[in-house]
Amino acid sequence: MASSRNTEARLLDAASELFYEEGFAPTAIDRIVERSGVSKPTLYVHFPSKDALLVAALERRHTERVATLGAWVRAASPDPAEQLLAVFDWLAVWHETEGARGCAFVNAAAELADPAHPAREVARRHKRWMRDYLAGLAQEAALSEPARLAGDLMLLIDGANARVLVEGDLAGTRDARRVAAVLIEESRGRR
Repeated sequence: MASSRNTEARLLDAASELFYEEGFAPTAIDRIVERSGVSKPTLYVHFPSKDALLVAALERRHTERVATLGAWVRAASPDPAEQLLAVFDWLAVWHETEGARGCAFVNAAAELADPAHPAREVARRHKRWMRDYLAGLAQEAALSEPARLAGDLMLLIDGANARVLVEGDLAGTRDARRVAAVLIEESRGRR
């Protein structure tokens, strides 16, 4: 069983990296097999299709994101309002270290024409989780209209991701953080 999990992890590592670096459509199964060191028949034992592999890679990315972001913001500050800003600090570090192509969830959804594709549902669920997470922090900070503030902050996050992808602009996240601070202060004033 451990060997099976190891094989699956290698496939997910390779697929996740290639889908992020090159895109879903251009990434051939042969490239995933080559990078993972797993045979094509073995790949199909674990994942019946390239689409299933994309769904699993995005699911794993979501799980990792939940864990790493949560740990980051808790370590940054005990104050929920400061934790909202720490989300942007985390994003800036992520862009500088491994996120030069922006948001993997948006990138995957943009490539998939079918709105009912299971990978698009994973992307929607991830974005809802992020918005709910931000709204929860805003509510803990006793800021006014936490859901609206979370939606505004998501626009900033998605905009920063787009600037990184389209322009290679790593400063966009710092700009988004600056605007987020203004929105948070406005929410404090409306309490």
